[in-house]
Amino acid sequence: MTQPRAILLVQCPDRPGIVAAISSFLYRHGANILDFDQHTSVDNGGAYFTRLEFQTDRLDLPVEDLERAFALDVARPFGMEWRLTLSSQRKKVAILVSKHDHALLELLWNWDRGDLHADVSTVISNHPDLRESVESFGVPFVHVPNSRDTRAQAEARMLELLEGKADLVVLARYMQIVSPELVARWPNRIINIHHSFLPAFVGADPYRQAYDRGVKIVGATAHYVTAELDAGPIIDQDVGRVSHRDAVDDLKRLGRDLERRVLARAVRWHCEDRVIVNGNKTVVFS
Repeated sequence: MTQPRAILLVQCPDRPGIVAAISSFLYRHGANILDFDQHTSVDNGGAYFTRLEFQTDRLDLPVEDLERAFALDVARPFGMEWRLTLSSQRKKVAILVSKHDHALLELLWNWDRGDLHADVSTVISNHPDLRESVESFGVPFVHVPNSRDTRAQAEARMLELLEGKADLVVLARYMQIVSPELVARWPNRIINIHHSFLPAFVGADPYRQAYDRGVKIVGATAHYVTAELDAGPIIDQDVGRVSHRDAVDDLKRLGRDLERRVLARAVRWHCEDRVIVNGNKTVVFS
C-alpha cells in the first residue's frame, strides 16, 4: 500500500539556507522526504522554487499543526509563498466542452484508467452532442446553451452547477469566451487547450492562419486562463512538423493529436501539484 504523502510547493526570494531550513524542519517533525526538486531563477533579483513529497505516517504532530509551525518557523522568515496538500485529497475536475471530443475523451480515458489522480465531477457543454459519450464513463453531462446574448445567464447556471464540484475547470475545446468574473472564481485553476503554438496565431481559426503563413510546424498550448484572451501562463506545449503538401485539414488532424496529449499532461501535472505560477510564467516539476 502506498504510504500517505504530502506535497509542499514553495516560491520565495533566493537566499542561502532555504534548503537547510525546509529539510531540517521536516526532519525534526518526523517527515521522510521522498522527492525534492528545485529551481532557481535569476529574474527579479533571483527566485527559488521547490516541490517536495514526504511521508506523513511518522509525523510527530497533525498535518494542520505542521502547517502552522512551518508558517512560523520557515515560511515567514524566508518570505515564502507556499501550499501543502495531501496526496489523499483528490482534486475535483469539471470539464467544459463544445462539439470537438478528442481532448475531452483523452481526459476521460486517462481518468478511467487511473492515470489521472483526480475525480471528474461533471462535464458541461453548450451543445448536446457528446452526452452519450460522456455518460458512458459514468460522468454527469449537463447541456447549458451559451451564446454572446445569453452568456450571463449561461455562466450563472454553470457557477451553480460547479459550486463545490470543481477545484479545477478544464476547457477541452470549449468554443466560448469565459467572462472575467468566472475566471476570477478560479484563479490559476482554469486550464485551456489552445489549438496553436502560442503566442502565435491567437484567436479564431489558428490552423487556417498557420496555413496561410506557410508554417513548417503546428503546435498546441495548454495554459491557465486569465482575463486577457489566450495570454495566461503556459503550462505545456508541443509541435508537429508539416510541409507544403499539407492542407488545412491535415494541419487540423495533426493538431488534434497534439491537443489531446498537451492538455492531458497539463491537467495531470496540475492535479499532482507540479506547477507553480510565477507572474505570467510557470515552473513545472514534471
